[in-house]
Amino acid sequence: MLPLILNVVYVVVAVAMVVLILLQQGKGAQAGSGFGSGASGTVFGARGAANFLSKTTRWLATAFFGITLLMAWLFVHGNQKQVAASNTSSIMASQQAAPATKTAPTAGIPQAPASTVPQAPAQNAPQAPANAPNSAPGGSQKH
Repeated sequence: MLPLILNVVYVVVAVAMVVLILLQQGKGAQAGSGFGSGASGTVFGARGAANFLSKTTRWLATAFFGITLLMAWLFVHGNQKQVAASNTSSIMASQQAAPATKTAPTAGIPQAPASTVPQAPAQNAPQAPANAPNSAPGGSQKH
């Protein structure tokens, strides 16, 4: 129930934050007020709207990040409990089923006869002749 409530509050806070950010004026929007733009006659006063919107946006952003951290913490700790419970039940189920069925992991796979398996030679590396010159790249041969 708590994750559902947190998700609803999370979406409401996110939408409110987007709306408040879009309502705010940019830094260059003050130039038009000198030519009778009418921005100084608002309900909040000349600077009241900017202060109200910026403070409200700040609180909504804090709530947004706080809810995000809380949801992440709940997700991690909720999954640990579920994983622990599922591991316990699977271990108990495997211990109960283990004595009843003991099958080889290769059951149903045909095995090759021992005589057809090739034997590896003792040495696979070719031997260099004893009288061959040292022809390694970058060697000390003089031409």
